[in-house]
This record gives sequence, C-alpha cells and structure tokens, in this order.
Amino acid sequence: MTVIDRPALSVAVHDLPGRKPWRMFLVLFAIYTALGVWMNAGIGFIFTDSLSRVAAVSAMLLSRDPHFAAIGFVFTPLTAAVQIPMGLMGHWWPDLLRWNITAVVMSAAFMAGAVIQIRGISRDRGCTRWVTVILTVLFAANPMIVMYAASGMSEAPFLFFVLWATRRLIRWMRSDDVHDLIGAGLAFALAYLTRYDALAPLFVAVVLVTVVSWLRFRPTAEERGEGAGPGLRLWAAALDGAVVMMPGFLAFALWSFASWLITGQAFQQFSSVYGNSSILEQAGAGTDSPIARLGFSITEMAVLGPALPVFAVLAVIYALRRRDTEVIVPLVLFGAILGAQTLLYVMGSTFPLLRFYISIIPLCFVLVVLIAPRGAPVVTRRPGAAASRSVSTYPEQAGPSLPLVISLCLLVGSTLVTFVAMGNARIAVLEHSIASAIIPGRQNLEEQTNLRTFAAERRIARYLDDLALPEGSVLLDTVQSYAVVASSNNPRQFVVPSDADFVRVLNNPAEHHVEYILSVPNTGRGVSDAVNRRYPTMYDTGAGGVGALVLEVPNDGGMDPSAWRLYRVTGERQTGR
Repeated sequence: MTVIDRPALSVAVHDLPGRKPWRMFLVLFAIYTALGVWMNAGIGFIFTDSLSRVAAVSAMLLSRDPHFAAIGFVFTPLTAAVQIPMGLMGHWWPDLLRWNITAVVMSAAFMAGAVIQIRGISRDRGCTRWVTVILTVLFAANPMIVMYAASGMSEAPFLFFVLWATRRLIRWMRSDDVHDLIGAGLAFALAYLTRYDALAPLFVAVVLVTVVSWLRFRPTAEERGEGAGPGLRLWAAALDGAVVMMPGFLAFALWSFASWLITGQAFQQFSSVYGNSSILEQAGAGTDSPIARLGFSITEMAVLGPALPVFAVLAVIYALRRRDTEVIVPLVLFGAILGAQTLLYVMGSTFPLLRFYISIIPLCFVLVVLIAPRGAPVVTRRPGAAASRSVSTYPEQAGPSLPLVISLCLLVGSTLVTFVAMGNARIAVLEHSIASAIIPGRQNLEEQTNLRTFAAERRIARYLDDLALPEGSVLLDTVQSYAVVASSNNPRQFVVPSDADFVRVLNNPAEHHVEYILSVPNTGRGVSDAVNRRYPTMYDTGAGGVGALVLEVPNDGGMDPSAWRLYRVTGERQTGR
C-alpha cells in the first residue's frame, strides 16, 4: 500500500473515494448518445467528416475487398478504428452506418470521458464538492461540448486525450512520478492518431518536461561525491523528455511509414488529391487577407472562451503567490493547439470553422480549477526525488474565495455567449443550422436545407439497392459519394478507390462487368473525383458513349446544389474522353 505524506495527514491510494466514476460516465454516455441519435437520425443533421469516416469503416469491413488499409490515410485512424466493433453489426443493421450511429457512439463515449477528466482534475486539486459538481455540470452542458459529443466528429476523442495528458502533467509537476509522464506520452500518441493537431501540444510538452526536469534536478549525496556535473543533469532531463516524446514519435513514424508503404505517400493529408491542401484549392478558399483571418480566429476564440483573459490572469497571479507551477501546463498545451490552428488559418491552410477552436473551452475550465487553492495531496504510487510534499497554506475546508466564485459565474456567462454565437451563420458555419430544429419559429431556408444533408445520397442508395445488383456493379469515387456507400444495404455492389482492382476497373468498366457509374460535376471537389480524372466529360455527356444517363438526383440537402447523375455502362471500350 502506497502512502502519501502531507502535514498531519496520510492518504492511501486505494482509500481515496470516487476514483472510478463509472455511473457518471454511463449517464453522460447515454445522454450524449440519445442526443446524437436524435440529431443524426431524428432531424438528419449529419456532419460530413463524421460520415466519411463511417464510409471508411464500411469499406474496411463490408466492401467487396475488405482490408484494414481501406480505413484510408488522409486522416489519422483512431476515430474510425474504434468504430470497428459496432461497424461489424452494420451487416445486419445497416441503419447504424446509414445514420452515422457508429460515429455517434464513439464521440459520446469519448466526450463523456473528457467530462470525467475535468472532474478528475478538480478532484486531484482537492476542490470542494460543490465546486467540482458545478465545474463538471457546466463543462458537460456546454453547447459546443454537447454538439460534438453527439456529432461523431474527432473533437471528442481529441479533447479526451489532451485532457488526459494535461491531467497527468499537472500531477507530474508535483509528483515527479515517471508513471505520470508515461501516461501523458501515451495520451499524446493516441491524440495524434486522432488528429494531426496533437503534434503542437506534444512538442511543447516535451520542451516543458525537459526544462522543468533540468531546473529541479538535485543530485544525491553519492552522485555529488562522484563529481556529478551538468552532464548528468542534462541526461536526466533528456530522459524525462524522451518518456513523453517516444509514444507520440512512434505513432507518427509508424503511421507515416504505413501510409508510404501502401500508398506511396507518407503524408496524404498534405500531398494527396484528397488531402486538406487540395480541398482548400478546390473550394477556392484563401481570398481573405491574413489580417482578416486573424480577426476571425480571435472572434471564434472570443465566443467560445470570452472570459479566458480573466481566468488566465487570476490563475497566474495565484500561482505566483503560491509558487504553484501547475498553471504552466494547461497554458502551454492548449495554447499550442489554439496557436497552431490560428497560424494555419492565417496562412490559408485550413478552413474558418468554429470547431477548430473548441480547445479553449477545457482550457478555461482547467484554469478555474487552478484558481482554487490546493486542498488535497498529490496522488502518486511512486513519487520522484523532486516530488512536492506540501499541499497548501490555506485551511483544508476554507470557504469559497471571491475570485473563484466570480470565475464560476463567468463560466456560466461564457456558456450563454457560446450558445448564442452558435446560432450565427458567419461565426458558426457548421453548427448554426441546428437552430432551426430547436428554436421555435425559426424558419431559415438554408438551415432547413442543411438539415436534409445526405438525403439525395440516401435516395440513390435506395434506388440501387432496389435493383438487387451483383457484387461490383456500381463504380464510384468516395471523395463525394461516400454517403451513398454508407447508406446502402449492399456495400459490396460498389467498386470504390480502396479496392485493389479499382484502377483496372476504372480503365475499362464494361470488361469488369460494371453496370453503372455514379458521376458528380467536374467542378469544386469533383475535380479530384477519380471518375472525372479518368473521364472528364462523364458528368456532361457520359464520356462520349461510355454511359447512358438513366437517373438524375437533385442534391436538395447541404450547401452544394448540383445534381447526381447515374449512367448505365453501354459496353463500349473506354477512351478517356
């Protein structure tokens, strides 16, 4: 039994109450899942990136050529990979894929875990019960947190892993426990396998740990006797930094190597025609000036965390008074994420989306926790040589301080500001449409159209399913048609880019018994569509006799008004024009 000493108190690790809050997790998971089912299947509001990962799961498990590499290499794999167990059920229950439910379950579980991490940071700090309850409830009920818990997007697992790393490093600042460093390193590795954004906090975490370890290194009497000098100090600091860095480095190296080995491109997000750079070019983004983009980024952060400057100033002031270094951790980790997102947008390398700045919300909550005085010992199984034994000079049951009460009130106000801002189409490009479903009397035509996202794709899938086609009968590229694949009861009828023989089939569909080709306009994102790249006039003319038009389906959902066209293959050998 490990015991942690503090003045007049010893705490055994296994005697601490409430260390496994499974009931809270299950309740939150159930609520978020129910909201997700309502949002995705009930009103049809489905995020495109979320369903595209569901389509990748379908291709990996249920296609005519199932294999793990079908998960794709443009995005890191964890968001889709964790859907595999539930995705297997899609063979018997296609609605799980059609309505994005596998993704909803994924995001609901991870966001419930993120709420538990906020609660855990507060309990580690020794905050009073009422403070912990208020912080947990406010974070769980924040409208952005709720939406991205229910959306199936990557924000939920990303926030969970970054909060896990933050919690571990906050503990390490006092415990000097290598187990906390290991936990943080694993969290960063998993965060990278969720989003490329994790490279920014991983880098600053390695620098932070190395510097802190170097500053507080104290050689033992034996080491001093042996003449231990700066070399040993630097070696010890480098080891601590390596413990945090290695899991993330291995994740980065192995994923890049796998991508290069299978696709010939190590960084498809940046070099592939399906990657972010190509999408930006196809969308015609980047017309605003860098100053305007910077102003937009500041606006996005202001509506998600309007009280952040107050929290940061208070947390730093109290940290200096208490000689409490823990405040450095959330400031540099979340600051790196927000700084990287702002820089990328200013450079024109990403889109103006509110969700990219969601990290400011947990940053505000962690700073409020650190405004409160420490009221509990550091829980650690193996404290290091630099572990702090002190808890706080404040009484353990001290009443609420005025700055803490003000901070909690500001969190409530911030939540209201965020809720209002999410209904603004300019600020919340993706999120605002749901307002027409929850605000009585709000009849916005654009928002109602967005609530029918993927309705056309579901009609196409239903039409093809009714034909009872054999395997490999429909040729398409999932760059835009992923929702058709995800919505179908028979994914094996499609020939998709992840199939090993896709290029051969594309070059001569008739020879490979393809009966239909699904075509999209050769504009915008359609420029990267493999069918359009092979047959540039397919959408307009059927590529000069390659196919005969049998169906045109208007896209009445989402922001793209173009129609889908289904061509029946005529049997003529393909010429490419």
